[in-house]
Amino acid sequence: MSRIEPRNLHLTQISPEAPAVEVRDLTKRFRKGKRIRRFGPRIMNTVLDRVTFTVERGECIAILGQNGSGKSTLVRLLSTLLINDGGSAHVFGFDVFTEPRNVRRLVNRVSVEASFFKKMSANENLSYAARFYGMRSEETKRAIPEILDRVGFPNARLNDSMEHLSRGMQQKVALARALLTSPVLLLLDEPTTGLDPRSKLEVQEFIAKVRFEHDATVILCTHDMNEAEKLADRIGILDEGVLLVLEPAEDLKRRYEADTLEAAFFAATGKSLEEDEAEVDDD
Repeated sequence: MSRIEPRNLHLTQISPEAPAVEVRDLTKRFRKGKRIRRFGPRIMNTVLDRVTFTVERGECIAILGQNGSGKSTLVRLLSTLLINDGGSAHVFGFDVFTEPRNVRRLVNRVSVEASFFKKMSANENLSYAARFYGMRSEETKRAIPEILDRVGFPNARLNDSMEHLSRGMQQKVALARALLTSPVLLLLDEPTTGLDPRSKLEVQEFIAKVRFEHDATVILCTHDMNEAEKLADRIGILDEGVLLVLEPAEDLKRRYEADTLEAAFFAATGKSLEEDEAEVDDD
């Protein structure tokens, strides 16, 4: 299988000493409900509370947490979709909040609710994304079939509209779209949620391949304990906006004297991942 080389010609601008991600006291708040009085103060909800961690180049970390723990908010902050309310975040030395254009060239995000032009086909959606990122047409024609093949997308469905594809096929297109731009940091927010077992396994295998063949750093937010343990070098537990721990799975189990990752999560938070809460968001 051929290797897809990064298209980021500005990679030479990256400091070789800079870690892939460096987050310090990162904080995010959203408005909670309506004002009690018309001109009264807004009630704010802290979704991320002084989160601090570092991810080295080529590393994969997984963040475990319930819905409402702040996982999606963390991904959206790192992908420049939200502004912080405190602290800092750097991607390969670039400040996420003051140098967003540089960060966007290095990052791509795959979320549980991937967005597409539903009436357009997988091929058309990927071609549009390629043009948006400045890829040449001859490069696009070569890269799209190759990347779709790598994620296990059937060639016979290439021209079917997205609205007629299964959830699993749509997520494979989302992963292919992310790889098209050759990101060096891949942010994955519940990438296998809702997939059938076969599609889930294919996506997990693809994530592992991207990391080693594409030299990508990966931050994976997931509910799936097995997925986290299978793919990640270190596993973090995010609870009500606080990052409790970030370390290898075996160290985490020893810390909480647990036989399984699930038992360690419960010991750390007093909750199970099934006890979901709605994540607060600011529209």
